[in-house]
Amino acid sequence: QVQLVESGGGLVQAGGSLRLSCAASGRTFSSYGMGWFRQAPGKEREFVASISWSGGSTFYADSVKGRFIISRDNAKNTVYLQMNTLKPEDTAAYHCAAAKGYYGTSSESYDFWGQGTQVTVSS
Repeated sequence: QVQLVESGGGLVQAGGSLRLSCAASGRTFSSYGMGWFRQAPGKEREFVASISWSGGSTFYADSVKGRFIISRDNAKNTVYLQMNTLKPEDTAAYHCAAAKGYYGTSSESYDFWGQGTQVTVSS
């Protein structure tokens, strides 16, 4: 069992930056692929970024490529999402997720989810 707790969301102006953190419980964090997903009101959940268990491989949605960076610190059981050049369309609840042996873009393949942190970008 893995418990995930996100933090770092908030209100920011367009063009600004935020760094989200996702702290994981358990001693096997380094064996899980991690992903960030987001969901805006009235919209479906969408993939944002993911990272392999070692941190050596990452995927990004086209909408955030070049602006967001996912990273992880296995010693701290934490995954991060650095979000730069934020746009109003980035406004959503951001959730981190963990998957044993997977780090792709499909939300159905992730086993554990955090409660989410709200990001609001004003224009």
